[in-house]
Amino acid sequence: MSGSYWRNVHAAGLAVPSDRPLDELTAELTRMLGDPDPALRDGTAYPALTTWIERGVYDDLLPGLGDGMAMGLLAGLGECDTDTVFRRSFSALVLGECIARDNARPLLPGGKILEWGDRLTTWLLREHDLRGFVPGKGWAHAVAHGADALAILARSPHLSTPELTVVLDVVADRLLLPVDRLFSSGEPDRLAFATMAVLRRNVVPLRVLEPWIARIAGAAGTRSAHDDGDPYLAGGNAEAFLRALYLQLSLGTRPPQVRSDLLLVVVDALKSTNRGYLVTTGE
Repeated sequence: MSGSYWRNVHAAGLAVPSDRPLDELTAELTRMLGDPDPALRDGTAYPALTTWIERGVYDDLLPGLGDGMAMGLLAGLGECDTDTVFRRSFSALVLGECIARDNARPLLPGGKILEWGDRLTTWLLREHDLRGFVPGKGWAHAVAHGADALAILARSPHLSTPELTVVLDVVADRLLLPVDRLFSSGEPDRLAFATMAVLRRNVVPLRVLEPWIARIAGAAGTRSAHDDGDPYLAGGNAEAFLRALYLQLSLGTRPPQVRSDLLLVVVDALKSTNRGYLVTTGE
């Protein structure tokens, strides 16, 4: 359909059009999630789908919609610096909204949410396109969008301590994967926000969190020995995450029960990985 059709839909407050079947509208919006034009993808398809999810338009169709978004995570998976990243990245966002709808109003069996969580985390760890903003095409932001979806997943009542521990492990795995470019568009902050969503559930004990932080800190203190590359690629993402997590633990609202003890753990990790910046001038 022409752009004017969807502009009219938006102008009407995103009321569901009555002149076309919902499945046809949904299929078109889903295709638009992968469009390199940000006006169609980010400005049209994404807000329409998320608004309809929030309004309950898809309540009876939520399993099928979420399954379709999960399939979108596989579109071109493994490619890097191609337009297929948009479909994967925005499918993750919409899948997160499907989970959020179930969080707000239980509609789905726990098995379906866990299935979506498994597909989401598998995609996030296999995603190779780490671009943030793409000139002329807008936000790709796959890792950030994946982190946003993880934060929603962590709030699901269908996840208990074992599943939430897996979410933390996925965050660490994503931070420690080899990269050819460091996160530069807020990804560490978004991953820290997802971590805070886990912590606020108050079911993952400190005895699990301490070795988890130690694992990240161990990577944060490393530097690549290769002469032909950026030595900070080895630990830069982990280091940025520790700083982001410290900030959110220190200043964030609704602190988790482990906040005081975990802050001490994170501070020790930051001290061990930033020794060169903590020496008093002249010493």
